[in-house]
This record gives sequence, C-alpha cells and structure tokens, in this order.
Amino acid sequence: MTDEVITKVTREVLSLFGIAVAERGESVDFAELSVAHEIAAREPRVAIKTTVTLKHLDGTEQRSETTGYARDGEADRAAIHRLVKLNFYRLAREMLSLPPAPWGILHGVRPSKIVHRYIDDGMNREDIISRLADDYDVGCEKAELLTDIAFYERPFLSETDERTVSVYVGIPFCLTRCLYCSFPSVILPSDDVLDEFMRTFEMDMRTAAQSIREHGFKVQSIYVGGGTPTSLPERYFARMMDLVTESFYQTSLGGKKGTVEFTVEAGRPDSITKEKLRTMAAHRVTRVSVNPQTMRDSTLRRIGRAHTAADIVKMYHEVRETGIPSINMDLIIGLPGEDERDVAYTMSEIKKLAPDDVTLHALALKRGSDLKTNLMLGAMENNLPDDDTARRMYSVAMDGIHDMGLTPYYLYRQGYQSGQLENIGCAKRGHESMYNIQIMEERQTIIGVGGAATTKVVNPATGRLKATFNPKDLKTYLEKISLYIDKRKNLIDESYGFVK
Repeated sequence: MTDEVITKVTREVLSLFGIAVAERGESVDFAELSVAHEIAAREPRVAIKTTVTLKHLDGTEQRSETTGYARDGEADRAAIHRLVKLNFYRLAREMLSLPPAPWGILHGVRPSKIVHRYIDDGMNREDIISRLADDYDVGCEKAELLTDIAFYERPFLSETDERTVSVYVGIPFCLTRCLYCSFPSVILPSDDVLDEFMRTFEMDMRTAAQSIREHGFKVQSIYVGGGTPTSLPERYFARMMDLVTESFYQTSLGGKKGTVEFTVEAGRPDSITKEKLRTMAAHRVTRVSVNPQTMRDSTLRRIGRAHTAADIVKMYHEVRETGIPSINMDLIIGLPGEDERDVAYTMSEIKKLAPDDVTLHALALKRGSDLKTNLMLGAMENNLPDDDTARRMYSVAMDGIHDMGLTPYYLYRQGYQSGQLENIGCAKRGHESMYNIQIMEERQTIIGVGGAATTKVVNPATGRLKATFNPKDLKTYLEKISLYIDKRKNLIDESYGFVK
C-alpha cells in the first residue's frame, strides 16, 4: 500500500471526527497532531503498529500507540488498509475523549457487501455482528441493522443467474434544480434539443436491446430514473415509454418469469399529468416513486420545490387510482431549518397515505449542489441540524417506519451525510424493489442507457465487476454516443463472450 493511500485513510478518520488543520491565524485546540504507521510483522500475519503524538498548546506532549493484527486469511493489502484506519480511530477516540461514530470506520457506499461475504463464508448472525464490532468498530445498533438487512436480501439475490440482468434508463432532465441536488441533470431544454435527445436515446436503446438479445439475457427489472423522467412533455414521455417497453420489457414465456418489476421515478407533482399516469399504467409499470422529501411547505420552498405538500397528497391518490401496484416515497432527514418536530409531522402525514415503500435519506452535502456552494461562499445561513439533532430526527423517522409496518430491506451510505447516518429503504412485504437490492449488492449485471447512465457488468466466470459510463454532460452524450455504445458493447462481449 502506498503512502498516498495511507494518508487518504488517515484523513478519513480526521474527517469522521471533524478534525481539521487550521489556517494561519485561526484559533486551534492543539499545537500538533502526528500519526505514524509501521508494519510491525508480516509472519504469520500482518500487524500494523500505530503511534499518535499530540502536542498541547502549553508545550506538553501526549503519546499513545497500539498494534492491530490481520485476520487469518485476510489479504495483506486489505488488512493494512483496515488496521491503519482502525488503529488511528481507536487512538483518536481515546486521546481526545471522542464519542464513537455509529458506523465506526466503515466508509464505503455499500457496507452490506461485507456482510454478504461473511454469509457466503458460512458465518451466522451473531458471529457477523461481533466481527463488525471487532474489525470495524461498528456500533451494535448499526451492526444488527446491517446484518439483518443482508439476511433479508438473500432470497431476492437468489432469484438471478448469470444471464439475468436489469436495465437502468437515465432521463437527465428536471423542471427545476433542488437546493441539495448534485445529480448531473439539466433544466428541461427546448423541443429542438429534446428532439435531438430522443434520436440519440433511441440509438442508445436499440443497441443495448441488441446486446440483450444476442446474449440471451433475461431482463428482471427496469428502472427509469434521472433527473425526473416525468419532466418530459407528454408526447416525449409517451415515446420514451414506448421505446423502453419495446426494447427491454419481456413477458413470461414457457413458464419462465419475464420482467417482474418496472419502476418510473415520477418524483414531484409539478411534473405529473393524468395522461402520463395513464401512459405508465398502459406500459405495465409496477412501481412509481413519489418523492415529497418533506411535508413542510416552508421547507419545500426553501429547497426549491415548486409544489406544496397538498400537491403531493393529490398526486399520490392519482397514482393509486391507476392501479399501479407499488408506490415509493423518498424523504430526506436533515434538511435546512428542520428538526425532530418537522420529521414527526412529515411521518404522521406520510402514514395517512400508507405508501408501500419509504426510503429515508440522510442529507448529504455533495460537491456540485447549490447548498454546498452557498454554504462555502457564505451566501446562505447555515441552518442545518448538527449531528446529534440529525440522529434524533432519524430515530423519529424510524419510529414512524415501524408504526407503518415497513421493514428495512436495503441500505447504502454516502460521504458527508448528516449525523454520519445512512440511506435506508423500508417496504411492506411483497413491495420491496428488486432493482434497489441488485444495484446495491452488485451481484447482477445492470445495463445502463440514457444520460449519465452507468453499465455495471458482473463477469460470470470471475464474479468481478467492471463498469462503463455514459457521459454526464448532455452535449457530449448527444455528440459522441457511438463511442459510449461501443464501450458498453465491448464490455458486455468481453465478459460474456463475443457474439459473431
């Protein structure tokens, strides 16, 4: 492992605890904090010795050290990465009297992948929870949650084989840009640009469909996301749905299941019409996302939403009237100006609607969002809840989830999330999103088409995942789609065998 990687891992711990190097002239709490890592042993297994030295402002010095040991069979590189981080995390907590982080040193987007590896190795629930605490210092509550979700997912993951895939369709347009958004979407352009997009999009779709036919893939689920797909005007939306269905939707044949799930993100009421809802129902959509984020009108205005909570309620009932089987609702914990009372109010309003699936997102301050930019520039008041408040808000939301009879079924994390929390999907039995599970656990090939879409191919021989990305920039997508189509085709052919 390079010094650069060790430095990166060490900085992750500093960021986790909010420890920063002061600029010249700023007040400081300590004169110096130094961290040294060395390999203490390699045989019979790797051991890492970490020494932390803390120089106080009065000139006194405090030093502490610890040595961590790799697990039997743990790869050297993985062990060094983990132990460098774990040692420093534990010493920092001890020397600075810091509270534990809920997720310990787990930093990645998909922590459940670790648990699935443990399950594959035959470990039981109790042993996995203990391993998460010992190796990553994950708190008991999070370790139990993560482990239970992974076991819950196992039957869904078993409903696939090497020729079963899912399809992601990216529609990179929105009517307005939300304050917290960092997605690579653009405000809905003119009809001329939309016409060009549809021509390019059709080429993208047709060639992806050809790869699916050539390799004999079964399409398990289709997910139309964005952006906000329903921001498309009605005639473009109808054409898009025609193309998606013609290209990817598979009916059952010869007793075998066809496409079992078809999701469209409808997102927000100002993008929905009854004609679009009828179009979705006619195309056999099984799941629609209606995403209020909050039911406080004042917050909706603050984050740039051009609708009210009453509009969300109206839209929800209109979707129900179509007969589409499942409705998902996304909520964000930690929005500017909100606290536990706002979350309690939102959950009480959502409970009245009884959605089939609710995803709780902890607000992430993402680079590229107006929120992050405005805070950095001092262009807006920082009225975000602190970490302790965010955790209390999350607890209130989870109480609401349990009151609605929903069960957590998938989980992922992002950097810079309020309260060092997580995003968690919770559903009624029978309404879990297969696509959400598959995209998180990365055990199934996902073919991406459209703006900013990602194709992730799992090699059936090795189990290794490789990805290729459509451009985030709309202009590049429109001008150079052939290049990205070839990259996707070559990746699929390389993994599954070239087709003559």
